[in-house]
Amino acid sequence: MKKISLLLILSVAVCSTWAQNGTGSVNIIPLPVKVSVNNGTYPFANTGVKSSGFTNTPLNLVSFAEQMLQNNTAANAQNASFNTSGQLLLQLDKNFNLPAEGYRLSVNGSGIHITGKTERGIFYGLQTLAQLLAENAGNQALPFVEIEDYPRFAYRGLHLDVGRHYFPVSFLKTYIDLLAQYKLNTFHWHLTEDQGWRIEIKKYPKLTSVGAYRAQTLIGSNRDKQPKYDGTRYGGFYTQDEVKEVVAYAASKYVTVIPEIEMPGHSMAALSAYPELACGDNPGPFKAAERWGVFPDVYCAGKESTFKFLEDVLDEVLPLFPSEYIHIGGDECPKTRWKTCPYCQKRIKKLHLKDEHELQSYFIQRIEKYLNKKGKHIIGWDEILEGGLAPNATVMSWRGIKGGIAAAQQNHNVIMTPGSHLYIDHPESSSPEEPLTIGGRLVSLETLYSYNPVPAELTPDQQKYILGVQANLWTEYVETPEKALYLLLPRLYALSEVAWTPLQSKNWTDFSQKRLPEFLAKLDRTDLLYRVPTPIGAKDTTITGSSFTLDYKAPVKGAKIYYTINGYIPYSMDYLYEKPVTINVPAGEERVIKSVVITPSGKRSVVTTTVVRNGTVTSAR
Repeated sequence: MKKISLLLILSVAVCSTWAQNGTGSVNIIPLPVKVSVNNGTYPFANTGVKSSGFTNTPLNLVSFAEQMLQNNTAANAQNASFNTSGQLLLQLDKNFNLPAEGYRLSVNGSGIHITGKTERGIFYGLQTLAQLLAENAGNQALPFVEIEDYPRFAYRGLHLDVGRHYFPVSFLKTYIDLLAQYKLNTFHWHLTEDQGWRIEIKKYPKLTSVGAYRAQTLIGSNRDKQPKYDGTRYGGFYTQDEVKEVVAYAASKYVTVIPEIEMPGHSMAALSAYPELACGDNPGPFKAAERWGVFPDVYCAGKESTFKFLEDVLDEVLPLFPSEYIHIGGDECPKTRWKTCPYCQKRIKKLHLKDEHELQSYFIQRIEKYLNKKGKHIIGWDEILEGGLAPNATVMSWRGIKGGIAAAQQNHNVIMTPGSHLYIDHPESSSPEEPLTIGGRLVSLETLYSYNPVPAELTPDQQKYILGVQANLWTEYVETPEKALYLLLPRLYALSEVAWTPLQSKNWTDFSQKRLPEFLAKLDRTDLLYRVPTPIGAKDTTITGSSFTLDYKAPVKGAKIYYTINGYIPYSMDYLYEKPVTINVPAGEERVIKSVVITPSGKRSVVTTTVVRNGTVTSAR
């Protein structure tokens, strides 16, 4: 996948129906905290960029702002009303009265003014400005507006699993661009798995020469009774220089990268390289897993060599990631081997542990103590609650919300990421046209948007431990960057609003019917793949009646809706939906109404099917 520049990504953004009477709303994603739209416009062509309050000129921010202005002026210079005295002022004010990541964006007759307490806050103000500029590039003038904005949550994350499938550095940069554009601040990089070890560790070269590759990969579903494989060796890894490149790039976009080094489970790739780390004497041989799932062979919790290995690995990982946090996994660790391993049983007896769950707690706490000494804190999946929670651990609640509730009630920080709402490896609908995914539950755009990360079960004091929210993209069935984008977009927009926008300001109808169609129209003009939503108002359902009225709206501005009433898949040669239309159904018959969205670029939504039956159907096609 070719590298997509940040300026192209920025051109995706859009904003704007402006009220004429002095106040109004703007089509910004995520929706800001406070907006006031006033009469008047400011011509932004030829606007210069200045900074104030910084110890040193913030070259990154200034360059970013200059590129935005140039990108939105150059293509329309013939229509520009040049403002030779105009300026965009970036002002750092440590006494600013908004939170650290907050900003104030003012557009008036004197120019554009962005104020923040931190560089990060000013950067987010620039991201909002980018949306305003993109929408108004045609007339080269911004409406007068005052925006005060800050995030609901401090932690706003997006995850990518590169263990099941490897993604090139160029795509990781595009992924980070998208995070930053929609005001997410954390990239959770899942680097090790049963199916592949993806980060260079110089002290243990076989982790990448052996563990980064599997002999073949499952094709089809993991649920198939007779699994089939592609017969092709697969793999790849990131050198430490490439890791540094990704981390530095993310930092330039004010995104923190948190690495995940999985332990004690999901370790087959590491064991394929160093089998002595498994339970028992002379274990193995092992190989990196070729299918998906949970495997019984894990790191031995009884051998001192296991901890020496992991400490050595972490000693090479830590200098690459300035993040305060290191994610150590801790999930889906079967205890099968530990129950029969003499080394594990010896440690249980020696430490007077109750069972293998407490042994895992010992494992996690020992790693935590090591990392705490290095100035780092751990994040673990909610299984780290089992057997006793490590003293300073942050819990990532994925098996629903119970783990997050339990951790917050124990005064531990929590990041909410329940699979029911935030696992974007799941499909959005049950349509057979959806690409192969892990299946199971559906996580629609509306489902994700509806999520509130703060459980009602917590007291106000306990709610303070909810650091934020994260969506996860596991890649068992995501073989390409294009498919990753299809699963991410437009659900990323919903995630950004969950993470940033005040709960009381969220509005599904405003988001899905007003702002999102504008954003998707811009997105449709880029080479970024995305999932086209189905017609607004259309549902896969069966109803009884003598008639049915199609009352649809296009989910992408400029897209067209086509439909059939004979059960066949609709194409652009079929009925064009232009206004509400009533389909009559004679007694004893049914009509199978299928509808599809086709965007200006030719992308299609999946087909929705509404079956209307009038009484008992005597014959059906």
